[in-house]
Amino acid sequence: MAFLLPFAAAAAAAIVFIIEENQRRRREEEENARRIREEEENERRRRKEEDERRRREEEDARRRKEEEDAKEKFESHKKKMEQLKGQPRLPKSSVPKRYDIWLKPDLSTCKFDGTVVIELSIIADTSFIILNAAELSIDTTSISFTHLATANSSNSNQVLKALYVDVVEEDEILVLDFADTLPIGIGLLTIVFKGILNSKMKGFYTSTYEHNGEKKNMAVTQFEPADARRCFPCWDEPAFKAMFKITLDVPSQLVALSNMPIIEEKVDGDLKTISYQESPIMSTYLVAIVVGLFDYVEHLTSDGIKVRVYCQVGKVNQGKFALEVAVRTLELYKEYFAMPYFLPKLDMVAIPDFAFGAMENYGLVTICERNLIYDYQHSAAANKQRVVITVAQELAHQWFGNLVTMEWWTSLWLNEGFATWASYLAANHLFPEWEVWTQFLIDCTEELRLDGLAESHPIEVEINHAREIDEIFFDAMSDKKGAFVIRMLQSYLGAECFQRSLASYIKKFACSNAKTEDLWVALEEGSSEPVNQLMNSWTKQKGYPVVSVKVEDEKLVFEQSQFLASGSLGDGQWIVPITLCCGSYDVHKNFLLQTKSETLDMKELRSDGSNLASSWVKLNVNQTGFYRVKYDEDLAAKLRYAIENKYLSATDRFGILDDSFALCMARQKSLNSLLILMGAYNGELEYTVLSNLINISYKVERIAADANPELLECIKQFFIYLFRRSAMKLGWGPKKGESHLDALLRGEVWTALAVFGYDPALKEASRRFHAFLDDRNTPLFHPDIRKAAYVAVMRRVSSSNRFGFENLLRVYRETDLRQEKTRVLSSLASSPDPSIILEALNFLLSSEVCTQDAVLGLAVSREGRETAWTWLKDNWEHISKTWGSGYLITRFVSSIVSVFASFEKAKEIEEFFANRTESKIARTLKQSIEQVHINANWVQSVQNE
Repeated sequence: MAFLLPFAAAAAAAIVFIIEENQRRRREEEENARRIREEEENERRRRKEEDERRRREEEDARRRKEEEDAKEKFESHKKKMEQLKGQPRLPKSSVPKRYDIWLKPDLSTCKFDGTVVIELSIIADTSFIILNAAELSIDTTSISFTHLATANSSNSNQVLKALYVDVVEEDEILVLDFADTLPIGIGLLTIVFKGILNSKMKGFYTSTYEHNGEKKNMAVTQFEPADARRCFPCWDEPAFKAMFKITLDVPSQLVALSNMPIIEEKVDGDLKTISYQESPIMSTYLVAIVVGLFDYVEHLTSDGIKVRVYCQVGKVNQGKFALEVAVRTLELYKEYFAMPYFLPKLDMVAIPDFAFGAMENYGLVTICERNLIYDYQHSAAANKQRVVITVAQELAHQWFGNLVTMEWWTSLWLNEGFATWASYLAANHLFPEWEVWTQFLIDCTEELRLDGLAESHPIEVEINHAREIDEIFFDAMSDKKGAFVIRMLQSYLGAECFQRSLASYIKKFACSNAKTEDLWVALEEGSSEPVNQLMNSWTKQKGYPVVSVKVEDEKLVFEQSQFLASGSLGDGQWIVPITLCCGSYDVHKNFLLQTKSETLDMKELRSDGSNLASSWVKLNVNQTGFYRVKYDEDLAAKLRYAIENKYLSATDRFGILDDSFALCMARQKSLNSLLILMGAYNGELEYTVLSNLINISYKVERIAADANPELLECIKQFFIYLFRRSAMKLGWGPKKGESHLDALLRGEVWTALAVFGYDPALKEASRRFHAFLDDRNTPLFHPDIRKAAYVAVMRRVSSSNRFGFENLLRVYRETDLRQEKTRVLSSLASSPDPSIILEALNFLLSSEVCTQDAVLGLAVSREGRETAWTWLKDNWEHISKTWGSGYLITRFVSSIVSVFASFEKAKEIEEFFANRTESKIARTLKQSIEQVHINANWVQSVQNE
């Protein structure tokens, strides 16, 4: 066995070798495998890195491309935005059809939340949606446009997000720029936003009132002319009519009103959600919301329209007269316009803080409190008439403005002029004994004065941008002059023809928009008269004519020229509807003066051919034409005789006086001739005539004082002589069965005597005022004479005798009747003492006076002009900040500036405002400075007589 040992050893060694070889080979294989794996891993890593590098390169390229595309798109967006800025109108590529608005006003923080979903129609290729928004905080992440698939389409609704959202503050527009062209058709635009309940009396704002001795806020809207955009994003132009569905979340104890009736109200603790019926189609400026604490009275019209008047709690009885007027007026307009009122309800709300007299919101008329409430014990006859005119005007708008709406603000006068005209039509129908068409002449004297300025403007002014609206919206041309030329046209065409044509126009354009020319077409079709040609001469050029008339060889010679209060020559020419009578109202003639001059044979005035040379001739019979008349000396003398013997109607006596005063101011007649004419009115008792005589006397007294202070006392005594007889006949208290016009006149004539220092008037006023202080219900102090008594009391107030001033302030603070506060405010600056006037003016700026009421106290006495001017300069920054956003600031300028009468003062005023002129006061300032120049020239003319 031993011999086997070497073999065993060899075998073992072989086995070991084999094992080791196998291990070596395994290690080599493993190493090779590892190396291969490493190589593969390295290759994978290299490939990955290469892939990553390529990916990064591709990503960088893509990013650079996106950035370049984004930059290109942004540059394109910027260019488009530049093109969009300053555009006069919104584009018509998208048109709103329906608004669903949710608002939640917080009356404590004076903020509100809102959401609007607008159904709109994309009618042209565009990637933009452009609408109005101002002073709103827009949640840009909320904005979406959902294109609605049509019923026969297989596509689903498409939700699009805006690529860019821009608010252009200067144009008050919200621009939504989408990545692609928007699909044609119907879609829903959703926007969430927040806003401020401001204190500017426009947009969505707060008004304050007292309840149980505690001051509270109410929320109110005032959207005309272009402030709906301050409450919700919208197409804020009158032509973009749509339907409105409104939902409000408000405190559960408050009343919340909107244009339409409530359809659902859910109370959840201290909060309630109110949903309103969807409105018919209307413009955004007519949308309205009021939230506050109110009581109401209500009544139904014959066709079931529910009419309500909302007043502050405890004052509901003061709304009853307005309610009666509203119901009767709706019945009248339904018949006159041959069209029923369009909504199921009409609410009227008394608002304490309100920039305008009223606002005609469809179905929810908001009215300044003093123009809506009537207290049978403490309101004057003038307040009663103001309620009637205001309510009738706003209700007329429900047809003329709301049902038929101007296409653009250029035709604003069509809304305002017609509503004003209709308000007198209604008042005359409801209260014919008031003779409101005669009073209409008084209300238009200021418009005639303004339109006699070189700085006037036509009734119809081309509005190129929404920012220009305020300048025109807030002056009298579109309102009173518009109403006057409409009345002139009605007189020319005839009442029946005019009414029939007007009803046809309303029927044709109901629920749509119209331009001025559309009305002229309707009236031409109904009358076969050249209405368009006739009326364009009155609406498209500023000013008006003075028709001079004289007698030559038994012929009347007429010549027209533009009347300018400066006495300068104007180049305007009109088609003038001439009406005249000769010696009697039975002898009359009507014709159109279409050239500069024309003659009329007096034989044509009477068929029997009798000599009319000795007869008086009166042009513009009953003052239906918007023009002045200048008579030669002989004709003027005959008219003066006719006035003294009461041969002429009150309207014609008014017209002769008003024209003579205007011609005197324009230095075309002497002051002496005017005073002689005024003397013919001694003992005049017709309200309209005597009221105008009083207003003219105030202006003459100021001019006389500036021209020759030594003659001032003589002038005052002349006016006392002129008014004393009328005052004695009227007395201080109402008489049983007296007319409304006597009640109006009483206060005015005693005020005039107080201003001119008639001692018996001052003493009696003081006696009655003391009785009132002792007993607020004394019969000695009827509301109709309170203003006169307050002025009389203030005429005796001085820094050493403050009793009247301090007690008037006490009356102001103690009364809760807005009309009483107005009477006090309008009297405080009547004192001749500059230090008292300064106190009175400073009081206007205090927190005790409502913002919009401050302008009521700017009627400063002649002695206080310089004090008022200094006060205006010292407080201009505050005044501009407080009232600069609305039209009220113009009243500060016109009331204080236009009363001066020296070239030096005009220059001083120009220098002060050189760097302070704002767009809203630009025209008023120019007009006021022009009036100062006119006064200065008039003073020089009087000095040279």
